[in-house]
Amino acid sequence: MSIYWSMNAPGPPSAPPIGFVLAQVSKAVARSFDEAMTQAGGSLPTWLVLLSLTPGGHRPQSDLAQAVGVQGPTLTHHLNGLEARGLITRVRDKADRRAHQVALTPEGRAMFLRLRQTAERFDARLRGDLTPEEVDLLRGLLHRLRANVAD
Repeated sequence: MSIYWSMNAPGPPSAPPIGFVLAQVSKAVARSFDEAMTQAGGSLPTWLVLLSLTPGGHRPQSDLAQAVGVQGPTLTHHLNGLEARGLITRVRDKADRRAHQVALTPEGRAMFLRLRQTAERFDARLRGDLTPEEVDLLRGLLHRLRANVAD
């Protein structure tokens, strides 16, 4: 039993449950990161798609949805916007006419590089005065928390 939370104790917990704090921090960081990306001409979804396509070549749209962590229809919405801006191309897969292959255009690569600079500045701001050892510890703890709730 945690010293912070007991289902049998009356009243509120002595400290907020770690999942609640983590959810609040996650939302605040995501909002701030998306704002930084928007100011740079992108967005969090744009960054995630461009980042996933950066290794080069064509990537199946279904693989891209999994890498970005969204459902197919949501990804299609984002890809429509990126394609309209000339940042990506989509072509039908010759082996499966129902599937599309997605790739960066030169403009998409340039946008990726701009957004990468923004992401690097944001990461430096987020780390603030944390030491490299604290960052490594935090990363390890976050991985353990994710493993604790994995199926």
